[in-house]
Amino acid sequence: MHTELFLKGRLRHELASQEKTWLEEAVGRTIWLEPRQTLVERGERIDHSYYIIEGTVLRHRDDRKGERQLVGLNVPGDFVDLHGFPMKRLDHNTTALGRVHLAEVPHSAIAKLLERSTHLARALWFSTLLDAAMHREWIFRLGRLNAEGRIAHLVCEIIERLKFVDLYDGRNLPVPLLQRDYAEACGITPVHANRSFRILKERGVLEPHGEGRIEILDEAELKRLGEFCGDYLYGEGMLALDSFEDRDEQASR
Repeated sequence: MHTELFLKGRLRHELASQEKTWLEEAVGRTIWLEPRQTLVERGERIDHSYYIIEGTVLRHRDDRKGERQLVGLNVPGDFVDLHGFPMKRLDHNTTALGRVHLAEVPHSAIAKLLERSTHLARALWFSTLLDAAMHREWIFRLGRLNAEGRIAHLVCEIIERLKFVDLYDGRNLPVPLLQRDYAEACGITPVHANRSFRILKERGVLEPHGEGRIEILDEAELKRLGEFCGDYLYGEGMLALDSFEDRDEQASR
């Protein structure tokens, strides 16, 4: 199934078998993007949303000089632009990091899903709220942490999100962000990013290996440096997800 990782590790109760089938049937087609290929441009009218099967998609805004600010990223199991369903356009660009495999879901199919299941509708809504929670955390990171802390926090977030979908082996970060990508996500220059990675290496928390490959040596210290607490990712078992425990209970009364 293309959509089997949707909200994996996030919900106390998984989607019902029928709901999973409906979500899978909503996929119109699958496409591949090449590294650094643009998916959707800012302001572009859209009539479908994309779900990531494999790879990483970057969200970014570019200034008048062409300088880029990363404002988010999405990994397998995420919808890249589900909020485009009600809004009909994006206020930022989306670009493939490496090679990316995507499932294209027409907005007409999403509308049908919302009519079929209130629980599935809440799950899709929950997905967009997760994006909002991560955006708030990115603002905190940029406003309150130093350069090393910002990088450490971002790495920790990526690790945590990959753990949800069983794509982290405990050592190697499989998201090949370059140092310039970290600079664009953390509001620093590439030179400053390079210096910060050197400091993190000297502290013994990670080891860069080139071409975006990073080996994690001390995850606990990385979390401390980044003041990272993953509660905003709403992982499985958190009290905040109790509402999913009684899905459609009121409707059955």
